[in-house]
Amino acid sequence: MGKNKIMIIDDESGAVDLLKHRLESEGYQVFALSDAKEVISELHSFVPDLIILDLLMPEYGGLDVCEMLNKEPLGLNTPIIVVSGLNKDTDKKKAYSLGIEEYFVKPVDMNVLLAAIKKLIKNKHDTAEN
Repeated sequence: MGKNKIMIIDDESGAVDLLKHRLESEGYQVFALSDAKEVISELHSFVPDLIILDLLMPEYGGLDVCEMLNKEPLGLNTPIIVVSGLNKDTDKKKAYSLGIEEYFVKPVDMNVLLAAIKKLIKNKHDTAEN
């Protein structure tokens, strides 16, 4: 089957570098984007098994990305985990209404995040097989 692929979309380079390094050490293939408007074009060359998304980014925010992914066939069945500094119920409700699977507030416990990633990728593969 090969390595599972994760796309990180976040403009905080330090946080992305740490997360990318940890995920790669866990055996994932990781592609990071700092500019959310590149997501759709990059989906055609890197089709992820899961997306980790920040909500607060310049120009296009995470909620905009969710809306774009809902219109893109390659993004439709891709689980999304939001990892954000935003902890408002309105942001969470909007994110869940757009189809995200999990919502974590920064700083996030890496073991909790890894468990969610493994569960969602397994669920995606199990669903694809049925």
